[in-house]
Amino acid sequence: MTDLKFRIRELIDEHQWQQLRDEAWESWLIPDIADALLGLSKKNRVLAFRLIPREMSAEVFAYLEKEDRNALLKDLTDEETRRLLADLQPDDRTTLFEELPGQVTQRLLNLLSPEDLREARFLLGYPEYSVGRLMTPNYVAVRPEWTVAQALEHCRVKGTNSETLHVIYVVDANWKLLDALELSRFIMAEPSQKVEEIMNHSFVSLSAFDHQEEAVKTMQKYDLYSLPVVDSGGVLVGLVTFDDVLDVAQEEATEDIYKSAAVNPLTTSYREASIWELYSKRVGWLVVLVFVSLLSAGVLTFFEETLQKVIALSIFIPLLLGSGGNAGAQSATLMVRALATGDLQLSNWLSTAVKEMVVGLSLGVTLGILSTVFGFLHGGWEIGLIVGLTTVGIILLASLIGMILPFILTRFQLDPAVASSPLITSITDFLGLLIYFLVAALILGFL
Repeated sequence: MTDLKFRIRELIDEHQWQQLRDEAWESWLIPDIADALLGLSKKNRVLAFRLIPREMSAEVFAYLEKEDRNALLKDLTDEETRRLLADLQPDDRTTLFEELPGQVTQRLLNLLSPEDLREARFLLGYPEYSVGRLMTPNYVAVRPEWTVAQALEHCRVKGTNSETLHVIYVVDANWKLLDALELSRFIMAEPSQKVEEIMNHSFVSLSAFDHQEEAVKTMQKYDLYSLPVVDSGGVLVGLVTFDDVLDVAQEEATEDIYKSAAVNPLTTSYREASIWELYSKRVGWLVVLVFVSLLSAGVLTFFEETLQKVIALSIFIPLLLGSGGNAGAQSATLMVRALATGDLQLSNWLSTAVKEMVVGLSLGVTLGILSTVFGFLHGGWEIGLIVGLTTVGIILLASLIGMILPFILTRFQLDPAVASSPLITSITDFLGLLIYFLVAALILGFL
């Protein structure tokens, strides 16, 4: 890849346009060509892209990052853009249209042929983030009454434009999906056999209206390379492939990482994001957390007299709050992940709560013993007892909060990833301080 990048840059610097056009592009992998283009300046990137053979340029374009694709489009002529759009796979074209502002998308739609325009509008007509937006209508389907020889000949004729020939779909006269058979079944069968003779009717499909996350879960569960997509009547309308689903999985994972740190997901990469976007995506949650933290300040104010009388209590506030926040974050992370992967369902909340209660109590006792020793060394047996009991209570409560909050969010059809570490920490800080000073006041006789 480094050699290719150097080679392209060298030919451009020497203005060897024809030589660059005649370069053995076919000997390089598409992702490596895309990476090589990204290593060029904006001007040289456009020049090099124009000299890539047309049959490869659309694939290279699809491998570029969102920002790089959009920037490249601005420098292409209408005719170049028209050819590029015509060569793109329907699902890649839909992804491109989703990324662009409405006015830009409309301009590009006007550049499409009537057939491609109907196809684009068909795919864009499905709800946002649905499987219908992700699928491609380019597939190969055969009839059950055909012979295997007829089916294979049909694949040779129609397979050129298909997204994949890994799986051959069997449909009836109304295009209702009957089966999804691996190509190997056709190859191993006798040419004279009927397709219906090699069918087993054991296939998995998606609805075009399913959320894209469902495609990720289904493909992962059944270890499939592609999945057929049907409408409400079971009619085959397209398919989704592993590469598209992998992009969705990456996007979802990125979104969860952002939310786990109390950051609203970016609409672009960090490199391309403006200062205003970085500010606006973070300030909202920080303001919310400030107000939650004010509850902790209120607890300190209410128990100010107790704190003044026993200064030693202040020494252990960071230890207690840190332990509670860490325990809550651990529990929340486990719950968010389990709910996201389907390992836990809403119906499992009671058994999960019991399990977390036992785990939280065990962790609390373990850390409580250590805290008691530290408290005794710095303030005597009363302080040791206060710190130890508080540690048990905080760890137990934090574990339950970290478990319950993702379930509540899921119950109200909200992303459980919102139960971020900063939010859990802020809540446990408030409740931890309240427990701490109530225990201290009771043991020391202030109540």
